[in-house]
Amino acid sequence: MTRSQSPRGLDEALDNLTMAAGRFLAGQDLDGVERTDATFWRPGTRVRTKNVDAPVRRASFRAGWQRLAIRIGVLAAAAGSGYTYLQHPAELAQTLTYGGPAAALATAAGGITYRMKTRERRELMREWVEPLHQALATPLGISEYTDPRTYLHVPADFTDDDAEIRIDLPVNLRFRREEIAELVLQKLALENASFSWRLAGRDTHVIIKKKHRPPSSLNLADPGVRDLLASMPESAPLIGLGAGGKTVSVDLDHDSPHVLISAGTGGGKSTILRTIASQFLHNGAQAHILDFKRISHTWARGIPGVNYCRDIADIHDALLQLGAEGRRRIRLAEELGDDVLAEEPERVGPRNVILLEEINATMAQLKRHWEKIRESGDPKTSPAIDALAEILFMGRQVRLHVLLVAQSATARALGGPEMRENFSTRILVRYTLNAWKMLVPEVHPAPKPTRHPGRVQVVLGGTARETQVLNLSEAEARAWAMAGAPGNESPLTLLKPPAPPTPDTASVPERIQPDQEQGVGLRAAQKELPGTTLAALRWARANDPDFPTHIGKQGREHLYRLEDLQRWSRNRPRATG
Repeated sequence: MTRSQSPRGLDEALDNLTMAAGRFLAGQDLDGVERTDATFWRPGTRVRTKNVDAPVRRASFRAGWQRLAIRIGVLAAAAGSGYTYLQHPAELAQTLTYGGPAAALATAAGGITYRMKTRERRELMREWVEPLHQALATPLGISEYTDPRTYLHVPADFTDDDAEIRIDLPVNLRFRREEIAELVLQKLALENASFSWRLAGRDTHVIIKKKHRPPSSLNLADPGVRDLLASMPESAPLIGLGAGGKTVSVDLDHDSPHVLISAGTGGGKSTILRTIASQFLHNGAQAHILDFKRISHTWARGIPGVNYCRDIADIHDALLQLGAEGRRRIRLAEELGDDVLAEEPERVGPRNVILLEEINATMAQLKRHWEKIRESGDPKTSPAIDALAEILFMGRQVRLHVLLVAQSATARALGGPEMRENFSTRILVRYTLNAWKMLVPEVHPAPKPTRHPGRVQVVLGGTARETQVLNLSEAEARAWAMAGAPGNESPLTLLKPPAPPTPDTASVPERIQPDQEQGVGLRAAQKELPGTTLAALRWARANDPDFPTHIGKQGREHLYRLEDLQRWSRNRPRATG
């Protein structure tokens, strides 16, 4: 290198160092490329498309003073560490030896906590904000590398009634408002939303809010609700009110004979069932509550027309008897013909509604129960599960309707994908994205679930309707059910045990001995009811509405069928732990 070349190279190095120092102090990128429109005092909102051909780091959107503060802090920490090492090396080594593991553990714990607390926000970005940004980038004329958080302000609860969504717009206004509004509605799965555009000045933006939303709550005491409930058709119970106060119901005779309710814990599944079932009972239907949890519908105990099965053996028997009743109705419907059934559908029998709680646990218990009682030569599949499948395939003409509740309504839990397809109406609440894709893939995109109490999505005919469910308390549901058609026949009279086999059929062991049919007193029955005392029987006779009715007297003693007492003993509510 010559003497003339050396000063020139030194000058260039000094110039580069001066420029780097200036960029450092100005809080700019050290390579001199202006990637965003950030200034020293104001954060950036846009990517400079002429200078960028790759994703931009989030740090490039920070204001210059923020980046300068971070840089000075890092240098100060490095300088302090170096000074400590030079002046006190032994103390620094001891601190690193004992404090290093603790610091690493604290860092790991902090990272895990941060990940857990920001999980909802990250899911919001991945599922909603980033897809919206990809759709809006070209119509708004902004770079696809722009950080969507700089101009898309979407709250985590953007589906709530009072939530606001703000989108900062380019000042040049080179976009079509109709196109932007349509993309927002599609990508965020919104309906009935209002757009408030501010296009004057530099602060150009649009605010999106819900409009014509469902009522925030719906109770029997609200004005007009009782009259609306009384005016609903017998086959179409009220579920709730949708946007603009529109009635949402499902007609089991025309739309869908069965209803599937999918919700997580605390989603209000029992409330929905209670609201629907009490309306059917009000109109003279019969209800079979198959409740393996035992306490989900205590409001229905003692109501005429209700068969409450809590024990898995009784749930098994009830499904078998309901399947047999369905086959009887099919034969009767065939004899009557479509014309007669169209005019008099009740000719096949009263409407029967089957409330099947917690199908995931119930199906597993039915399988275990069948494994215990199955004898040599019996089929491996539980006949109760087969009977449920039969009922689901029988159709609306037999007037047997299944209202099924599941936390995870997988095809395996329901006995196969073909059984799940029989539920044309599906009510989803507090669902996950995977649950929506599994149950209603035809409705896309999936609306974001809300935590609003009583708010559900009712999906029928490929359309999802946001609905505020009618909330009937247990006392209101019981009163409404019992205020309906008088003289409801008990479903136990409908589901009688099958007739004794004829000589050419397989023998069936008798469940009740002849002397038991004549009736037994409580003292004699107590010996056949393990775990039940005579005092408990006498107390239940006076206080329990589900206690069997006596069939006669012997002197001053009431007589009961032992089978009825055994059924009552199995199904009586018990404390659960």
